[in-house]
Amino acid sequence: MKVQDKVILVTGGGNGIGRELVLHLLSKKAKVIAIDRNKSALEETAIIAEKLGYSLKTFVVDITNKNDVEALTVDAIAHYGYVDGIINNAGIIQPFVKLNDLSYSEIERVIQVNLYGTLYVTKSFLPHLLTRPEGHIVNISSMGGFLPVPGQTIYGATKAAVKLLTEGLNSELSNTNVRVSVVFPGAIRTNIMGNSGLSVEEKPISKAEERILTLPSKAAKIIVDGMERNRYRIFVGLDSKFVDLYYRLAPKSAAAFICKKMKGLIK
Repeated sequence: MKVQDKVILVTGGGNGIGRELVLHLLSKKAKVIAIDRNKSALEETAIIAEKLGYSLKTFVVDITNKNDVEALTVDAIAHYGYVDGIINNAGIIQPFVKLNDLSYSEIERVIQVNLYGTLYVTKSFLPHLLTRPEGHIVNISSMGGFLPVPGQTIYGATKAAVKLLTEGLNSELSNTNVRVSVVFPGAIRTNIMGNSGLSVEEKPISKAEERILTLPSKAAKIIVDGMERNRYRIFVGLDSKFVDLYYRLAPKSAAAFICKKMKGLIK
C-alpha cells in the first residue's frame, strides 16, 4: 500500500523508531496520527514535525487500557474520516535478569504493553480497515521474537506472540483488502531501556557495535518501504537477517551463540 495521502496511525510515536516512522511517513505525504502514553515526548515529536512544515495529529493514550484504545479508534477515525493503516510500534523490554529473578509485576507490564497493547489496537481498528479500499497492519516483533535471548525471556515471549499473531492474521485476511506485515528489528540505536523505565548505565559504543547498530531513521525507511511493497516479513538490520538464517539452519548453535554474547549483561 502506497502511503501517500493515506491516513496511518503509529503507536509509540513519541521517540525512537516511532518518532522516525512518523516523520518519514509525513515526508512521503501521508496523513499521520501519532499516539504515545508519554505526553511530553509526543509533544516533542509534534514540534519537530511542525518545524519541518508538517501537520501531525496526536493522542495521548495508554495502549494497555482496552477502553482507552476503543475510544481512540472512534476519535482517530472521526478526525480524518478514515484510517488506512496502523503501525504497532510501541514496546518495552524487561530488566536484564533471569526469569527466576523477575517479579510478576515486571512480567505483567511487559506482556500488557507488547502483546495486549498490540492486540487491542489491531482488533479495535480491524473492522474499520476492512471497509477501506486497501488497508495495512504492520506489527513490530523483534529479532528476540524468533531467537531466545537470556535475560529477555519474557520480552522475547511477547514478541514471539506478536510474530504469530501477525502471521495468523495475515492468513485470515489473505482474501481481503487488508495486508499484514511483521517486522524484525535487530540492534537499533534507541533509548528503549530508558523508555522502558529501566535505569541505564551509560557506556561508550565500540566501533564494532557502531557498525552493527541501525539508526532509527534508517529503520523507519526500511519499515515503510516494506509496507509499501506489501512485504510479509520485514528485517531491519544485517544482524536480524543473519540471526534469522543462523537460527533456522542451526537453532541450538544460534541460541548458544546469543547466550555467550549476553554474558555480562544479565544480573
